[in-house]
Amino acid sequence: MSISATEVKFDKNSMWVTLSDGRTIGVPLAWYPRLLAATAKEREAFTISPMGLHWEKLDEDISIAGLLAGRGDMTGKNTQAA
Repeated sequence: MSISATEVKFDKNSMWVTLSDGRTIGVPLAWYPRLLAATAKEREAFTISPMGLHWEKLDEDISIAGLLAGRGDMTGKNTQAA
């Protein structure tokens, strides 16, 4: 079974991703510095693909596999490990 995102929402501190299998995953925005620093409008400008989420303007890509594994931003010094 391939699990993909169906919906993405944000609150003040978190990103909430609804998955095709019915689960909803919440992760802190602090895990993704580009999203944390973005405006609400910039956060809402994403696309959903079979593999994950993409923000063109923010140059941010988040895989569903990474979300399920509890991984945050893996591009810099401030990487998060689960």
